[in-house]
This record gives sequence, structure tokens and C-alpha cells, in this order.
Amino acid sequence: MTLMEQIQDLVDKFNKKSDDDEKLRKELAHLDKTFMIDLGKESYSMKLQNSRITGFKAEAMDNSDIIVISTPENLQAMIDGELRPMKAYITKKIKIKGNLQDLMFLKKFL
Repeated sequence: MTLMEQIQDLVDKFNKKSDDDEKLRKELAHLDKTFMIDLGKESYSMKLQNSRITGFKAEAMDNSDIIVISTPENLQAMIDGELRPMKAYITKKIKIKGNLQDLMFLKKFL
């Protein structure tokens, strides 16, 4: 499975969880954010709106609210469970750019 397919699978799981979890939907309802994953040679973008992730595509998005910067290898290790997201952040294997409020909210998911 390609990295793009794996990310799409994670997006689908997130949307299903949001559909099934009213508490999560309410927590996310006020958010309208754009995200970009920058892996150097490849980039992915998506939007969180109405408690769902939409518009997932394999391209960079200018002026994203939150930008996650890493490598394909580190992202794969996180997806596989070999690298914990918080450890990746602390050891700078993943960097996150965005305003402080967005970063504090995103921390809940790391």
C-alpha cells in the first residue's frame, strides 16, 4: 500500500470515528482548518471542516493553517506504530507549524 493510500485510510478512519462519536463531533465542530503534510519530495493537503476531513489530495496547499514537516520514512514509522508522534515531535523528526492555539489543539491528537 502506498503512503498516499495509507493516509487516505487514516482520513477515512478519522471521518468514521467522527461520524460515530458525537462528543468528538462537538469538539471539532467549530474548527475550519487546512492542513498540509510536507515530506520534501511529496506533499499532501486536506481540510477539516464540519467535523470531517475533506479534499485530501497529493499536492501542497499554499497558506495552510497547519503544516506538518517530516520525511516519508518518519511518517511511515508513525503510521506503523514504530515511532510515537510525541517522541517524533520532541526529537524533531516531525515539525509542526501553525498558530499557538492550533498547535495546542493538535497536541490532543499526538
